[in-house]
Amino acid sequence: MKQGLLLVNLGSPASPKTADVKSYLLEFLSDTNVIEMPKAFWQPLLRGVILPMRSWRSATFYQDSWTKDGSPLIVNTQKITNRVQKLLPAWNVKMAMTYGQPDIVQTLKEMQKSGCQKIVLLPLFPHYTQSTTKSIIEQAKSSGVNLHIIKQFYDQPIYQQILASQIQESWDKDNYDQLLISYHSIPTAMVKHGDPYQDECNQTTAAISKLLNIPDNKITTVYQSKFGPMPWLKPYLKNALMQAVELGKRNILIATPSFVADCLETIEEDYVQNYQTFKASGGDKFQLVPPMNDDPRFCKFLADLALGSEIVNATD
Repeated sequence: MKQGLLLVNLGSPASPKTADVKSYLLEFLSDTNVIEMPKAFWQPLLRGVILPMRSWRSATFYQDSWTKDGSPLIVNTQKITNRVQKLLPAWNVKMAMTYGQPDIVQTLKEMQKSGCQKIVLLPLFPHYTQSTTKSIIEQAKSSGVNLHIIKQFYDQPIYQQILASQIQESWDKDNYDQLLISYHSIPTAMVKHGDPYQDECNQTTAAISKLLNIPDNKITTVYQSKFGPMPWLKPYLKNALMQAVELGKRNILIATPSFVADCLETIEEDYVQNYQTFKASGGDKFQLVPPMNDDPRFCKFLADLALGSEIVNATD
């Protein structure tokens, strides 16, 4: 019996053209785990107002970040997958996306046909939240394939050590006034309804702070990538950058644990939009800790996590 591992990330439009971006956003923003508004209210608003206004603008962002090999998220996730496959030669390691291609259900069924009777499902999100992990799990379960699911890995000591090591390496390269640890925000309503995401983010900051040679008063948790008018987790990264400059902190390092692979949020939102806000406010040095991408340490961690899950599952 062949073992399988499916690594899942968020997804990307098929191309940076407006039509493809619109199609991708329609799928993404129609997910009830992402947008909890009643469909009767949300779908007319989405199709009649939001998509016509947002699609072309988002397309320009994708055009700016698109590489010769395609979407940065897809390219980097494939590199992670390739490296993990080399570490697990006896396994069938594939990647899929929650939205767009490769499709989760189709990929799982293809893996099953190839001889994988049991597959480890590993979302590439360190923290569990309804708006990412839950959707992945629901899609995967609908395939009917026998799965062992790893819901989160933020609390794994090896992962924390790798993250802390990356941050420390970047911090030591220059003189920074503040480290902002920026997580993808989610609606506060989800947290009120029991989503563990905010607690897991806080636990991550606390854990890696103990491993860093950086004073606690120079480490701040913030959130980014807010969408829509409803309240989301704060403080927002953009506001924190402006406030830091007001306090005389003009040299900022940003870590983004929510994004294990470079994507639109790190390349466009942070290195373009947030950078411009920071510089316009009077900031000086602005640097991001590189996402893990296909860092050999991270890929080995993922491979070992899959191997460990199989051992645990065999003893259940």
